[in-house]
Amino acid sequence: MINRREKNSRAGGILLHMSSLPSEFGIGDLGPCAYRFVDFLHNTRQRYWQILPLNPTELFFGNCPYSSSSAFAANTLLISPDLLAKEGWLTKKDIQVDQAFPQERVDYAQVFEYKHLLFELAYKKFEKIQHKPASYFEFCEENEYWLDDFASFVVLKEASPRHVWNKWPREIRDREPEALRAFQQRHEKEIEKAKFLQYVFFQQWAQLRDYARQNGVQILGDIPIYVSFDSADVWAHHGIFKLDHHRDPVYVAGVPPDYFSETGQRWGNPVYNWEHLKHTGYAWWMERVKHNLKLFDRVRIDHFRGLVACWEIPASEPTAVKGHWAQGQSRDFLTTLTSQFPDLPIIAEDLGIITPDVVETMTHFGFPGMKVLVFAFNGDMNTHPYLPHNYGNNCVVYTGTHDNNTVRGWFEKEATPAEKDNFVRYIGRPVSLESAPWELIQVALESTADLAIIPLQDVLGLGSDARMNVPGTITGNWQWRYRPELLTPKIIDKLSKLTTKSRRVG
Repeated sequence: MINRREKNSRAGGILLHMSSLPSEFGIGDLGPCAYRFVDFLHNTRQRYWQILPLNPTELFFGNCPYSSSSAFAANTLLISPDLLAKEGWLTKKDIQVDQAFPQERVDYAQVFEYKHLLFELAYKKFEKIQHKPASYFEFCEENEYWLDDFASFVVLKEASPRHVWNKWPREIRDREPEALRAFQQRHEKEIEKAKFLQYVFFQQWAQLRDYARQNGVQILGDIPIYVSFDSADVWAHHGIFKLDHHRDPVYVAGVPPDYFSETGQRWGNPVYNWEHLKHTGYAWWMERVKHNLKLFDRVRIDHFRGLVACWEIPASEPTAVKGHWAQGQSRDFLTTLTSQFPDLPIIAEDLGIITPDVVETMTHFGFPGMKVLVFAFNGDMNTHPYLPHNYGNNCVVYTGTHDNNTVRGWFEKEATPAEKDNFVRYIGRPVSLESAPWELIQVALESTADLAIIPLQDVLGLGSDARMNVPGTITGNWQWRYRPELLTPKIIDKLSKLTTKSRRVG
């Protein structure tokens, strides 16, 4: 077993995606409110800020950060207009808001339209500069592995937005060098604009991360294990996925039927061709992990079990019923990965159907898994794996995740009488709707887990209206935002004292 625990590894953190930050521009961004949130984390003695994937989102996919056109590129909607003005790409007049954005939700269509206009203005200024910043060319060179393909993909999609990439003209679909070069020459400016916006994002991100480090805050990022079929990654690296000669998926990913769904879940993502990946030395994955480790201090791998064995569903099947478990190359892949990145700071999302081979793999490599407290009161209280007395140090405890209801929402609308009774008996005192979130926060912070992560919604004691995502639904998700006045001195003092008392300060 590889020991990946660090000295003074006992810590606390907050789960909040960038889009949920306040701002006057309709969506959270990398600007002043992000810096103020780092201040909040510092003042409450938190050492981690966990976010969701930063990759591009699309209206068509319900703005889900786990369904993206790129595993490498960033979501330009998170670019800060304030910083664009500060950096000289826009003027203060350019970013004046003359429309009313919702304060507690993200209206993605409205935000997209507004920021699209700003990006046009910013790029026009960039385009006119005779001597462009050296940092721009350095960025393009450092990110050449993915940036050229992504920028071309973006422009191709804008030219034919209703067509999946494998329905493009054959020579472009198959990336014939002459055809691709001719297209890039014809659309040089549009491609440059896509690169410029990525450059701006990553410049702003680097500044925010530096500020977090200066304040003792580490960023915990998120890597979705799968990529969307209609993405730059599958177009540019189709050989590492199980596709047929028409570049259509042969199999897609999902999970088998279970207690929650008699037909399972058919996610539709293409599955990896691990034999081909092994032949390449897992080059694409190595680049992906290297890229993420530049952005984050630690990373969570979503659906970690898919590295060990994937539920493969024939692409022609409408449900997940006729899928099968297909073994990956987890031992060889993770051995290769950890040899290249010896101190690999991975957290394995091990929720759902976890078989002994997944546990064995996590144990061998020393990767911590996840414990979710809102799941902890529905079984045998002596043996339940999510109750703190049944786990050790090398794990991450959450009150809930972005896929769950808030603690208040769970207690009010989902917890059965038996679960509520177990909850009360476990903590040894009465629990009310108002007190439930902080009772579970205290359980999490006082547990033996090295890391305790609390969704901001639970710190604020919010109900179901503040839920981030309802799995299996396609509307109304990923929209919640908090109002800045909710981070009161009372909240700061309470969280700081409880974090200190539970010995989770650096």
